[in-house]
Amino acid sequence: TMAHSKGLLVLENFIGGKFVSCSSYIDSYNPSTGNVYCRVPDSDKEEVEAAVQAAKAAFPIWSSKSPLERSQILNKLADLIERDLEAFAQAESKDQGKTIAFARTVDIPRAVYNFRFFASSILHHTTECTQMATVGCLHYTSRVPVGIAGLISPWNLPLYLLTWKIAPAIACGNSVIAKPSEMTSVTAWMMCRLLEKAGVPHGVVNVVFGTGSKVGEALVCHPDVPLISFTGSTLTAQRITEKSAPHCKRLSLELGGKNPAIIFDDADLTQCIPTTVRSSFANQGEICLCTSRIFVQRGIYNEFLKRFVAETKKWKVGNPSDPTVDVGALISKEHLEKVKGYVKKAQDEGAKVLCGEGVDSLSLPAGNQKGYFMLPTVIVEIKDESCCMQEEIFGPVTCVVAFDTEEEVIERANNVKYGLAATVWSSSVGRVHRVAQGLQSGLVWTNCWLIRDLNLPFGGMKASGIGREGAKDSYEFFTEAKTITIKH
Repeated sequence: TMAHSKGLLVLENFIGGKFVSCSSYIDSYNPSTGNVYCRVPDSDKEEVEAAVQAAKAAFPIWSSKSPLERSQILNKLADLIERDLEAFAQAESKDQGKTIAFARTVDIPRAVYNFRFFASSILHHTTECTQMATVGCLHYTSRVPVGIAGLISPWNLPLYLLTWKIAPAIACGNSVIAKPSEMTSVTAWMMCRLLEKAGVPHGVVNVVFGTGSKVGEALVCHPDVPLISFTGSTLTAQRITEKSAPHCKRLSLELGGKNPAIIFDDADLTQCIPTTVRSSFANQGEICLCTSRIFVQRGIYNEFLKRFVAETKKWKVGNPSDPTVDVGALISKEHLEKVKGYVKKAQDEGAKVLCGEGVDSLSLPAGNQKGYFMLPTVIVEIKDESCCMQEEIFGPVTCVVAFDTEEEVIERANNVKYGLAATVWSSSVGRVHRVAQGLQSGLVWTNCWLIRDLNLPFGGMKASGIGREGAKDSYEFFTEAKTITIKH
């Protein structure tokens, strides 16, 4: 049953298999109405300490289970989330502002698949062995769980990114303390309600709700949490790195992007245009993989722009629970102001807004007038040095510029501090391979966007992060390797 105060949903921490109330709470807003609809625990060191003790107590039992036993429990949890898919999708859409269509087809199915994927991959890892006949020695490796994993996840894809961390961490035999964003905690709390039924022993998964400055900091500074996996901003990651350094923690940091799309004059525009609109504005542009710099070869620049703007204007902004809506609400009032501020800066520099913010009028349903909405916005005539071309905006804003040669566009695409993802559009096989090799980017999609095989490494270069995640990569991160030598 849901605890309510003044008709609001009130969340509780989940520690040692029990829901525990907190002494103080934070208001969480429904971004599509601007009203408070939920209260989230404002936890601190004490709650983190309790979670560490619970995770410590659970670790020996959980880590001694076989991969198969853990796999069966992960699969059961996947089944339970899938059974409640609609309730999870509704909650995610309401809490985050994303459209119900996106939550139903992307967020929740992917959260389910994260558990299924790692439930499967954990059964297929092997270890190395070498022989030294001359000295009569056999060497082999063994992989053991690290211990307690601190998992800090963001507000843009709440359950999707939380489960992308929890699944491999517990599949490998670790116990975890997770801190979702205080702005989007509801689906994490809903998942906690299913853990016992799935057979997850008490203390294996603990969720402590609250802010980064309190809960995140306590996790990062705790001497008994040897590992931190974080998805979020580069600025926060710098702080995590500094605070965790005295403890020699292992870190996986998945940070921002300033992702280019490079469109050559031999691109198939019938595919390229709708996909690039999607890669620019999906989830309100609040995905680290979204396209925010579009480089178009000069020969097709005008045609591309005309068609791109026409497609963009078709995207409908409005109530996220309306299944015909393409763009929901941005996460918060502050974030909306920040995103709009970038558009203003571009205009002050002499750039031109072709559609969206300040150019077209936004009409919203009666109940959504106070929500945090913004039209998909296309900016042109902007310099590469502009902050709108250098900094991550993380909203429904993209910039389109022209280029002439392959060498030039590779250099310009690389000329930012980030290096997460890129898309390349061309029908020349040689060219897509050359350009993909030249880009400083952890992921390069050619003639498509956001098609993921979870087996393969995910992560960024430069200021976009440290480490990679995927079947093998996540396994290596969440386990320690031992080399054992036997003389016979």
